[in-house]
Amino acid sequence: MKHTLLTVLLMFGMAMPNFGVAQEAGISAVIRDQFADFAQADVEGAFAHASPGLRLRFGTAQRFGEMVQRGYPMVWSAKDVAFGPLREIAGNLWQRVELRDAAGQIHYLDYKMIETAEGWKIDAVQLLEAPPPSV
Repeated sequence: MKHTLLTVLLMFGMAMPNFGVAQEAGISAVIRDQFADFAQADVEGAFAHASPGLRLRFGTAQRFGEMVQRGYPMVWSAKDVAFGPLREIAGNLWQRVELRDAAGQIHYLDYKMIETAEGWKIDAVQLLEAPPPSV
């Protein structure tokens, strides 16, 4: 079967994720709101942005807040936040986030997002290695 260049491009375009502006804005708003909650030490507010699975796993906002303070201190004390690409990996949406902590160090994280009846929720966070410097 012969494919014209247009057919191949259309097939490739359909295979590429097509995230809507509203979807990306909703996801980044949830993550920004959680950073704002952590900045004010509002663990109840931050916990409200966690997925039902995370909420079940930690049980209380206080336990969740303690985990973030110990395991992700850069998130607790984030000063500058920038959003990278939103990607679909194995059927899951991952939002790349670059942040500067209180000491000025840059960190990269991936936020796994799920859509619930209550809106977008954070389902996991992965700390990434910094990319190699560009030439």
